[in-house]
Amino acid sequence: MAKARARTTTRKVKDRWKAKNWYQILSPSLFNNVPIAETLAESPEHLIGRVTEVSLQDLTNDFRKSHIKLLFTVDKVEQNTAHTQLKGHLLTSDYLRRMIRRRKSRVDGVLTIETRDGAIVRIKPFAIAEKRIQSSQKKLIRNVMNDVIAKEGKTKTLNSFIRDCLEGKIGSEIYKHCKIYYPVKRIEVNKTEIIRLPTVVIEDEKPPEKPEEEPSQPQEPEKEESEVPAEEPAVEEKTQEESKAPVEEEPTEEDREKAEKPKKKAKAKTTKKKTTTKKTTKKKKEEAAPE
Repeated sequence: MAKARARTTTRKVKDRWKAKNWYQILSPSLFNNVPIAETLAESPEHLIGRVTEVSLQDLTNDFRKSHIKLLFTVDKVEQNTAHTQLKGHLLTSDYLRRMIRRRKSRVDGVLTIETRDGAIVRIKPFAIAEKRIQSSQKKLIRNVMNDVIAKEGKTKTLNSFIRDCLEGKIGSEIYKHCKIYYPVKRIEVNKTEIIRLPTVVIEDEKPPEKPEEEPSQPQEPEKEESEVPAEEPAVEEKTQEESKAPVEEEPTEEDREKAEKPKKKAKAKTTKKKTTTKKTTKKKKEEAAPE
């Protein structure tokens, strides 16, 4: 009896790992559907709702964005690929600790906004001042942060708003308005959380393309044509100048004799110097002889 029970238990035990399949997780269209990771699951239904955490450096290959962590949730599975949606982002704790030091004050804010396409997002920005400030100054900075974020959220879609948060454009916009009240050192969005997905589909505005400079090409032959006739009068002027220039006559015998005379005088002078030096040497020898 005991042997029969052992056989039945061994038959019932199955290897669950062999029954599972590998699925590739893709990022949303905001990040160009870049593959994030691979995971195991028994069926596609078990994947829906699963959360994956990835740094922005892995998606963009930019090491300056390694302190930003993105959270994605699986919402749809097709064959062996799982499509995701952005859940939110947050900054790493070590990055926050590097910015916060002694004798500095930190201003935190929490705000929920509705974007242009109907999505609801909860945002948590923070500002760091160079010195300790009063509570009234903190309140002013917090109000400025809320006003700027509310204005930006109303005029932008969810994708464009999240992109500006990750690139730091919203933090720089808040910084411009906060300088009036107090010189803030740094402002960033610490955390975002998407509470409701967009209800209306609105395409993001593409940046305007620069027009190609087509008229510059037909202008080149015109320049060449203008340069060709300009060279002809220059050649004619040269020929006229050459014709006007006086022709050099051949030197006569009298001119040659005049040119040779000063050379002979110079030779005579040199000979005189030599004779004077010889006379001085003879006198010295004569004076030394009688002694």
